[in-house]
Amino acid sequence: MLKEPIFLKPVLQERIWGGTKLREEYGYEIPSESTGEAWVISAHPNGPSTVTEGEFAGETLGQLWENHGELFNKKTDGEYPLLVKILDAADDLSVQVHPDDQYAKEVEGAPYGKTECWYVLGAEEGANLILGHNAADKNEFEKMVEEGEWEQLFRYVKVQKGDFIYVPSGTIHAIGRGITILEVQQSSDITYRVYDYDRTDKDGNTRELHLDRAKDVTNIPHKDANLDFGTSEKDGMTIRQLVKEKYFTVEKWEVSADTEYAISADFLQVDVIEGQGSIVVAGEEYELTKGVHFILPNGVGKIKLGGDMELIVSHP
Repeated sequence: MLKEPIFLKPVLQERIWGGTKLREEYGYEIPSESTGEAWVISAHPNGPSTVTEGEFAGETLGQLWENHGELFNKKTDGEYPLLVKILDAADDLSVQVHPDDQYAKEVEGAPYGKTECWYVLGAEEGANLILGHNAADKNEFEKMVEEGEWEQLFRYVKVQKGDFIYVPSGTIHAIGRGITILEVQQSSDITYRVYDYDRTDKDGNTRELHLDRAKDVTNIPHKDANLDFGTSEKDGMTIRQLVKEKYFTVEKWEVSADTEYAISADFLQVDVIEGQGSIVVAGEEYELTKGVHFILPNGVGKIKLGGDMELIVSHP
């Protein structure tokens, strides 16, 4: 049984709304000045992470899931369930919505729909995002879409660093310019665009909208999620539970001194979002710095953490 962290190399993705923060803040080699996403823990075929060191160096996370299910206490033949990204919104993202599992399977032939959540890593003064809509029923929603009453339809939310937003499938949403987020989501790449600010790409083409499917899957009326899971303190560490639901549990760990933690989940996904420190697994110490991402496989048991750092920790 493997008793060491599985460190992963992010996959960088160019986007029409992307920028350069993934290089400036996290030290990643970006392909262009409009790099919008780093898929940092991914087994999705559109951007699989690669193991950087150890016994499985050079293999993708998808290959590990397929061939070494014991690392995750894998119980079914399904796809790897989660995907973690960092997004740099130098400009507004399109307003979009994602389907649930049933619609994704029936209409797209995909294993998962997309419920996601966002931890705000940084936000410029006055930055906001779109979360939900103001339509009372389906008729009103369709009328506002058809007449392009976007300002009246969309609900705008101001955000700042440290905020957490839960985005279940069926929720109209868009990340606004000047926001950097860490996103934990189901491993899905299905997006239905509702509105894209009439933008054109470098060839002068507008991007495709998917209004019929968006109308099919949007939750009407919109309901805000009520999240309040509290915080626990232990020697040298504060753990804030951000969300615990059907698809994933996400926590923020703030490490300020040497501490121990006993893992009860099948495996943990870990993203270092601030500071630096170390982790000891099975007597071996590993240095951790901002922008490092890894999985603690099944059977690791107890770990030791030290330093001054913030981690986002998630599991199915």
